Amino acid sequence: MWPGSSYFLYFCFLGFFLGTPLHGWTQNLVSESDSLAGPPKKANQVRVTSGYFEKKPEFPEAVIYSRDANGPVHIVHDGVDMWCNQALVYFKENFVKAFGDVLVQQGDTIEMRSAYGEYNGNTSLAFAAGGVMLKEPTSSLEADTLYFDRVKQQAYYRSGGTVRDTSSVLTSQVGKLYTENKKYEFSGSVVIENPEYTVHAPRLDFYSESGLAYLYGDSRIESPSSTIYCERGYYNTRSNRGHFVKNSRVDYNQRILFGDSIYFDRGLGYAAASNNIKLIDSTNKMVVRGHYAEVFKDKDSVYITNRAVAISVQEQDSIYIHADTLRVTGPPQMRVIRGFHEARMFKPGKSLAERTSGRCDSIVVFQDRGLTKMLGRPVLWTGDQQITGDTIHLIQDQINNELDSLKVFDNAFMIQEDIDGFNQVKGAQLIGRFTQNKLDTIDVIKNSQVVYYSRDDKKKLVGINNTVASSMQLYIKEQKISGIRFINKVPGKVYPPSEFPENARILPGFIWRGKERLFFKDDLFGGKTFPALKPIRGIELPQELMLPDHEPFGSPATNDDASAEQDK
Repeated sequence: MWPGSSYFLYFCFLGFFLGTPLHGWTQNLVSESDSLAGPPKKANQVRVTSGYFEKKPEFPEAVIYSRDANGPVHIVHDGVDMWCNQALVYFKENFVKAFGDVLVQQGDTIEMRSAYGEYNGNTSLAFAAGGVMLKEPTSSLEADTLYFDRVKQQAYYRSGGTVRDTSSVLTSQVGKLYTENKKYEFSGSVVIENPEYTVHAPRLDFYSESGLAYLYGDSRIESPSSTIYCERGYYNTRSNRGHFVKNSRVDYNQRILFGDSIYFDRGLGYAAASNNIKLIDSTNKMVVRGHYAEVFKDKDSVYITNRAVAISVQEQDSIYIHADTLRVTGPPQMRVIRGFHEARMFKPGKSLAERTSGRCDSIVVFQDRGLTKMLGRPVLWTGDQQITGDTIHLIQDQINNELDSLKVFDNAFMIQEDIDGFNQVKGAQLIGRFTQNKLDTIDVIKNSQVVYYSRDDKKKLVGINNTVASSMQLYIKEQKISGIRFINKVPGKVYPPSEFPENARILPGFIWRGKERLFFKDDLFGGKTFPALKPIRGIELPQELMLPDHEPFGSPATNDDASAEQDK
């Protein structure tokens, strides 16, 4: 017979009927006695170092430890310390159930508190329930229930949880923590709350040390000044910078920016987008496209290049403006579009003759005034007329969204092709007026000259008019010059074609640019190569968030464990 067994029975008797607190070596006696009744004690056996213990018939396989005058129950296993008010310890199964003020510590990095806990010494799996709080150096996790695998150093919940770090609060339905690399995986109505913004995502990976959040699925980041949408991207919750690479868009200042790739810096109010850019300005009914864009929110400024085109959307015919570089600046009610280098504009019409187009070195559009300035070798085609000058202004009727008038400053020159030559009008300035987007009246002011092929009703050439006047007014009908009125003219003459010399039929400054005319929208990019799009560095899809389908470990078969706490 084992030496001292009679002493052991004696102490058990006291424990059962007198509730006598036994400390130190007495607890070791109990664990050793249990080991004699079953398999030999394993090297990783859980140990109890303090607490009042007792045995009860309703828990034949367990030893009940309770808090005593010296403090809470203290259980130790392989680098983990557990404290609680009461514990059921199953030494055969190497299993613990803890009740009341449960605290589990792993070194100085992991601390978990709860109302109830379980621990399996064989598998190093822990379970906590009731006001669970897990803390690590850079974040904390709160949940109703939490499972922790010490071997894999992973914790997870499936019934809702909250993570807090230095700047944000994150909630989700399902979550998993990798303690070694400080990574969280969340799914199910994931929300990050920050004083400056709120993040919503169906799936999100979060690194608590760096503050990086990776978003997957239909996600959005909302703030008072902007909203970001994407299906894949990342956002640094510390630096407030992000990169979004699938179906990305940013809404701000009544504008919407789309792009295959969008970089965003909240602190600077800056965004850069690459490939298939689209900027929608709902206030001014404008769309800007290109393949690279930069947005400066605080300055109300957008820079777009790589096949950039701005489209002023109208009920009848939209106006297209292209240049190597476009800048859109100003608040919503005072937008200004500037195009630099090889600027082109195009306005469709019902027929080729009704289409308006132009080219220049640079172009400026003041949307609040409906004014378009064409600068640097400008040329404008409207109907059958080619109009050039040092500067051309187009004025839009803001009420009817139609062309109202045009003004040409210095060296104004209008050319209209005729089957026998060119009708030409030149002067210091030119003012044209439109009716229903068709040029109908033209005033040529100062030093006016004309070469005009005059025809009868049957369109037979009857003569060539060559006249000089201080000013003149031309009338346009069906896109052709139908009449001319001269003001203070110098005596001119209508010459028979045979009497008017060929070298006099071209006025000084004549330049025919008909080959440059735009007839279709695609002509905006005529002669230009499609830009090589920058490869987008994508974000890989995350691994599927896998959680066990059942409890991580099974409890020993017992009666109602809650009675242990109630009968304390």
